[in-house]
Amino acid sequence: MKNNLKQDISSLVKVKRHYQITLPGNLRHKFNIIEGDYMEIEYQKEGIFIRPVKVVHPDHEYFYTKEWQKEEAAADKDIAAGRISGPFETAEDLINDLEK
Repeated sequence: MKNNLKQDISSLVKVKRHYQITLPGNLRHKFNIIEGDYMEIEYQKEGIFIRPVKVVHPDHEYFYTKEWQKEEAAADKDIAAGRISGPFETAEDLINDLEK
C-alpha cells in the first residue's frame, strides 16, 4: 500500500534540453495544472519544492471570495429551478418586476 501512495505523489522525471521537465499526468490531473499555468519554485534544505500557483488579476479577486461564491451557487440554484425573470423591454419593466 505504501508503494502505491508513493507513486501517486512522486515521480521520476528527466531534465531535458533547456533544463525543462515534464510534469507527470497523474500529478497534472491531481492538481488541475494546464499549459500556461504558473509554478512557484522554492529552495528547501531537502531539495526543490514546486507548487502550482493560480494568478488572479486584482480586478477579479472579488469573484474568488467565499461570499461571492456562496451567492453564485445560490443564483445557479435559482436558475436551475426556473426562478428567473425577463428579458425586459424597458428599464421600467425591470424595476416593476424587482418591486414585486
